[in-house]
Amino acid sequence: MNSTRRQISTHVHEHAGIHFNELVRQSGFAPGQVQYHIRRLTDAGDLVREEWYGQTHYYPPQYDEWERATLALFRRETTRAVVVYLIEHEPSRPEAVAEDLDIARSTLEYHLDHLLEQDVVEKRYDSRNRVSLTLSNREQTAPLLSEVTPTVPDRLVDRFTRLVDSLLETPS
Repeated sequence: MNSTRRQISTHVHEHAGIHFNELVRQSGFAPGQVQYHIRRLTDAGDLVREEWYGQTHYYPPQYDEWERATLALFRRETTRAVVVYLIEHEPSRPEAVAEDLDIARSTLEYHLDHLLEQDVVEKRYDSRNRVSLTLSNREQTAPLLSEVTPTVPDRLVDRFTRLVDSLLETPS
């Protein structure tokens, strides 16, 4: 394995779930170079490539499908914040989560839809049909959360999305 390929492989192993653009930014290699070496690494089974939520992510092969999808979700600042909130305040009502995180309810629902789809969070209904949110599998979720260090571009995209949501939100 040549030096460039080894560096790319090492970076993906250290940042499981990294998306392509971030890998290019952090590696300092040209996009074509990264594509070439990623293709070789995935063809050899040294890395796994998956599309999640509009982005291509790369993983070491030891992660299963649930872990890969969950890591992709955790690369989004708002999603991470929701999960951390639930770890600290489980169970919680959606209104409390949105208010305490200072995000629009529509933003929360957008992120919850993905978390529910991947079975990271579940909605429970009481006898009065009120919703509470809980983690589906705390034992697997918490360790994966600690593997993700948000990047500046990821944080900026999330903050921009929240800003747009707050500007579009209609006052009650």
